[in-house]
Formats: sequence, C-alpha cells, structure tokens
Amino acid sequence: MQRHKLSNVLLENSWQFFRAPAMYCSSNAPVTCDDPAKGEWVLQGPGTFDFTTFFNALPTSKWMRYTCAREFFLHLELKGAACTFAQTRADTYTWHVERLGDTVRDIAASEEWVTLDVPLELNDDVLVGFLLETQGAVQIRNSYYYTEVNDENIHPVELALCTTTFKNENYILPNVELVRTRIIETNEPISEHFSMHVVDNGRTLDAKDIESERIFLHPNPNAGGAGGFARGMIEAMEQAPRATHVLLMDDDVSISPESIIRTFNLLSIVNGEYSEAFLSGAMMSMDQPNLRYEDVGFVACNGKYFPAKNLAYVDVLHDCVANEAFIHRNPEEAGYDTDRMSQSYAAWWYCVIPVSVIDREGLPLPIFVRTDDVEYSLRAHAKIMTMNGICVWHAPFKQRYSAAVERYQMPRNVLIGQFTSGMAPMSDFIGDLKIGFELELKKYNYDNAALVLDAFEDFLKGPSFIMEKGAAERSYLDHLKKAEKLLPLDDIKEDALALGVDLDTIPATQFDHENYERDDHRSFVERIRDNMTVNGHRMVRGDYYDKGSVAVISAAGWLYPVDELRKKEYIIAIDAPSKKGIIRKMDKERFNQLWDRFHRDMVEFRANKDRLRKEYEAARPIMTSLPFWKQYLGIG
Repeated sequence: MQRHKLSNVLLENSWQFFRAPAMYCSSNAPVTCDDPAKGEWVLQGPGTFDFTTFFNALPTSKWMRYTCAREFFLHLELKGAACTFAQTRADTYTWHVERLGDTVRDIAASEEWVTLDVPLELNDDVLVGFLLETQGAVQIRNSYYYTEVNDENIHPVELALCTTTFKNENYILPNVELVRTRIIETNEPISEHFSMHVVDNGRTLDAKDIESERIFLHPNPNAGGAGGFARGMIEAMEQAPRATHVLLMDDDVSISPESIIRTFNLLSIVNGEYSEAFLSGAMMSMDQPNLRYEDVGFVACNGKYFPAKNLAYVDVLHDCVANEAFIHRNPEEAGYDTDRMSQSYAAWWYCVIPVSVIDREGLPLPIFVRTDDVEYSLRAHAKIMTMNGICVWHAPFKQRYSAAVERYQMPRNVLIGQFTSGMAPMSDFIGDLKIGFELELKKYNYDNAALVLDAFEDFLKGPSFIMEKGAAERSYLDHLKKAEKLLPLDDIKEDALALGVDLDTIPATQFDHENYERDDHRSFVERIRDNMTVNGHRMVRGDYYDKGSVAVISAAGWLYPVDELRKKEYIIAIDAPSKKGIIRKMDKERFNQLWDRFHRDMVEFRANKDRLRKEYEAARPIMTSLPFWKQYLGIG
C-alpha cells in the first residue's frame, strides 16, 4: 500500500480567492499570507475556519465512484495558537455544515510545526471536510487529503494540456506562467508527467515568452478551435513520452493549477469503469467567480444546448453538495435502449480525453468553431466525470453575441455533426434552424436571417466543402462581414430621438443578454397570427404594424421579447456590453426574397437528405484521420 495524494488544501494568492474567499475557506476572521513563496497561510484568529467548501471539501462520493479509493485521510501541518479540530460532513439534506463530535481533538499551542494525519469517517456523505476553531493566529501549510492504494492500482499517466489561441495574449501568458511555476516547477507527482502545448492560430506569440521545459509553442494555420485542438491532440500523441490523456482548454480562461493537479491525481487511480471516461471541468463565471455555470451540457430535443445542472453559487454549502450529488448517468443507467441515445457532452473549455479514445474515434471534424466538442463527446458515447474544485473561469458567453457564430456556424455544424456521426439523434436541428431563421425575420434582422440560409446551403454542399483546405476559415470570415453591423450608440441616438426614443433614459438592464424570457401576454389567436404572418410580413393586407411604433430590444439573436416586438414599425436593437445598436424597419421585399429562398432550400434538402447522410458518413473516417489533418494543417 502507498499513500496517494488526492487534493491539496487550497489557499492561494489569486483574484478568485480575493473576490470569493468562501469558495476556499468560510470564516469569521481573516485568512492572510505573509510569504506566498513558502505557501504558509495565517488563520488570523481567534475565529472559526471552515474548509467544507468548493475547493477544500473532499467529495468522497465521487472519489469512490470514479476510482479505487475506499479510505480517506487528511494530512495537516499547523503552528501557532491553540485550536480545536473537527471533521465535517454534508449530504443532500445539508444546508449548514455538520461536525462529527467524536472526531474533535484539541491541538495545543506550539511554536513548531505540528503534523496530524487524521482518518476520515464516512457516513454516506457527499462531502467531508474539516474546521478549525482557533484561540489566536494559526499558520497552516502543506495540508492535503490522501488515500492508500495498492501499487498495481496506480496507473502511469502522461497528461498533455492543449490550448488553442487566437491573439489572446492577455489570458495565455498568465496561464503559461501559472503552469510553469505552480505545476512543472513543483514537487507534485504531476510535475514530471505533464506537458503543455500552446497552439497559436493567430501566429502572434513569441517562443521566448512561451517555451520552457515541457511547454511548447506550435504556430498553426487559423483553422479555428477545431483545427487548433486537432493540432494539440496530434502533438500530444507524438510527443515523447506519448500522452495518455489530453486536456483541452479554451484560451479565454483563467486557470487554477490545483484543478490540473487534482485531474492528474484522479486519472492515476481511476477504476476500470471510468478508464475511458471524459473529465469535464466546470465553467465558472469570470464576472461572478463563485458562480458555476456548467460542467456537463446536453442537447435538448429542440436542438438547443443547455447545462445539465442548475446554476450553482459554490460559496454556498448546499450548492456545493447539490453540484456533487448530481451524478451524470451513463446511458445504460438512464434506461436508454442504446448508448447512442445519450445527448450529454463535455465542453472543451476544460475537457480531459484519454488518448485511447482518440486512437479509436479519430480527431475532430474540420468545422472551425462551435459544436466540435459536442459532436466529439456524442461520437465517442463518452462517460463523463465531474468534481468540485476542477474548473476554469471563463468570460461569459452571453455578453459576446456573434451572429456569424450563432446564425452561421451553429446551424451548419449541428447538421454536419448529425449527418456525419449521428450525433444527438433525438434533436430536431432542422426545426431549430427554421425557428432561428423566422426569429430574425420577426425582428427585421434580414442580414442575420440570410446567414442562417447560408449555413443551410453550405451544409447542402456535402462534406467536400468543409474538407477543402482553408474553406472553414474563409466561410467564417465571410460571414463575419455579412452579419448585421451595429453602430456606436452615439451614432444612432439622434435618429432614435426622432422616433421618440431617448436612449439615454433607458437602463442597460433592459438589454441583459442573460434575460432569455420576456413577458408574453398574447392570446392564443394572437400567437397564431404572429407566427403565421411572421410578425406581419405575409398573409396580411396593408400594414400589420402600428404606424410610428417603436420597439427597443436587446440585439442578442437568441432572445424573443415578443411583447415589445408585436406590430412595431421600427425596432431599435441594442448591444449593451459593446455600447452599440441599430435601427431596423420592416422590409417586405427583402423578406419575400429570403422566404422563397428558404423554401427552395427545404425542397433541396428533402430531395437529397438520404444522399447527404451517406456522403457525410462515408467522409467521417477520412476527415477525422491523422493524414487528413496533417495535410489540412500543413504539418508532418
């Protein structure tokens, strides 16, 4: 038997710690660090310091499910005033931490470091942790949870982090430095079995700013996230020693090195059932660092992507428990007839994939950005692991709406994925495409409605279109240019005022991108009329709208503020984060052109659906192969 570390007791000099300290330690007195290099922290008592938190509670239920660990221990090193130790626990009915009375022990004051190794009691817990009640200042260092396992249960792991970037130095450079100083240059077991591959799609990074021992820079054509991650996978598989696992990570994230350390420790003792599972790190909000947005997603029957769990504020104990108590069910556990019916996925802001899966399933589809991660999870029928404390902080998606992504890349790529590998068989992506197209028409956004049709028509071209070298980048850049162009608010204020709208008096909260649902007070008949006429564009005599009426809405394309939209002559669309907007007016001639074009496309789709499916399926082994990607990226 040997000691195997699971996770460090984490206190760190990071912006996340300073903005949301209760993710680490919930206390009624300060926690400070005089010398970060030594890793010695001071619990500035007297006070109570509870480590039953997102980062510092041990999720024993997950460790027992995913690994061979069955017994758990806590190693503590303390110095200073007298204090009292108690083990804590939490289950799904826990809102306030529960201390185990028979684990209480008094620790005398000491000017020397005192070491404790505490066996942890298990009682059908979701989380276990500990708290310290101090009579004065107490220092803590080098503390961690561990288990004891047989030598044969520890697997050799070579973990390769692959991140793809396009001119995002503000994130990449700090993350590289954290990896270098907090992982590679440490004494952690991971330090000698870890490498980092930075794939530079923008070709703006300098090797001297990136490369060092086991950190590599790879200039790459701008093949999008899909091409960047494919390059990272290739480099990981061809490095020496060959990677056993690839950690795919977005470039616009802020990392916690401890998350990567825990990832390695988990993979080292993973059990047979989860040996080929994906590990999905949580996406935390950079705006609200205590907010967990998603760790597992799923594709709904309507074709939309959703988080599998409710939002969680992880500085609240019960949210931490609920986050761990929710177990992503494997297809057979969920009662599906076949594993192909699972529609859950692990997104690539933080996703670990065993190289054995890549050997079997191949590389991503060459679809530039969006859906590459979803398609890959569903293609591989992946089991998915998650765990508190394994995460990254990501810039919020909802504050950076891109029509080229949402109205071109998304509808095109989901259809390509479904026809190529059968992804999300329960989802109606054609229906979702139609809804998105009509939504843009209802909001008089004809430019972005045209993007949807471009996406559909490029899908109808078959796999040869996306397999052409450089085609994915060209089509994406073309549609960035074709998308509706918003103007600075100062440029439209005068025209808006002429319509009776003073933009300076409207609060930005009215345009909140997070606000998916707005009031809908229509009658059943009004709903039918709006949908049949597409908000007055067809099947009406004269003007459907009230003359001179104006709606002021968010520019985010996925929102449908129907009460504001109905029967309006003008629509003012505002993107509050960028301080831009546009004034739109109904254009029936443009509508008729797009409406007729959509129905022609649907006729072509129905006539060629079976042929297209066969062509995409036949192309899958080619366009996910190593030779294809090396030629596509110009390497090898």
